[in-house]
Amino acid sequence: MKPKVTEFCRLASCGWRWDYLEGRVAVPLPPAAQVLSRPAGAETVDLRVWPVPGVLAIFRPMSAEEIDFDVDLRELQGQEGVDVLCGFLTALGRRLGKPVVMTAEGDYGNPALGFDPAADRVVLMADPQLG
Repeated sequence: MKPKVTEFCRLASCGWRWDYLEGRVAVPLPPAAQVLSRPAGAETVDLRVWPVPGVLAIFRPMSAEEIDFDVDLRELQGQEGVDVLCGFLTALGRRLGKPVVMTAEGDYGNPALGFDPAADRVVLMADPQLG
């Protein structure tokens, strides 16, 4: 997902429970410009968001143009888990007004699933490989 720097802090205002950590210490969420202008060698930062109890997404601001996040798919079981993931991607995409894509770890150029703002829904972006 690639929201602009000014959109980073809006992620926390979606009504979800969240914590912001510098290193391993929870601190108040600073302005996005401050988060993304941290000096080289500074502690890492994470915005931990729980869209529903028991499901954690960890956002990692990478630059002014890119914010990555991880979701542990083991927390998303069955159809209810699929619905939670799709609802989360949709909420982010609508809030940011941008596509939000999901890729396999390490395969960033090939999105598998994502929110398409033009369709206003989550769509399959890759052909399933059955074997």
